[in-house]
Amino acid sequence: MIKIYAGLNSDSHGLTPTGRAVLDARVFGLIPDSEDCAGWDVNRIQGLIHRVEAEWDRHGGLPSALPPELAARHRRIYDEAISAANTRGWDPSLDDEH
Repeated sequence: MIKIYAGLNSDSHGLTPTGRAVLDARVFGLIPDSEDCAGWDVNRIQGLIHRVEAEWDRHGGLPSALPPELAARHRRIYDEAISAANTRGWDPSLDDEH
């Protein structure tokens, strides 16, 4: 059986490794901000992850190394995601993966 991603909006709290890849893909403009990747199979998600990793490699892998426009997008996207995760009961101290 092929594993299908439920989508960022249905992810347990949205800050799982796959959820963060979706957020990063939005930061880099690889997908529109409205795309939550619901229904994507594991191969398509893995392809997106590779593209996200290539973008991070171009920028040293650190948000602080992003050019101003991307840094502002990163801040906005992650601030919104963290706020949403908190309302869904996310506890960063648990470091859960689901």
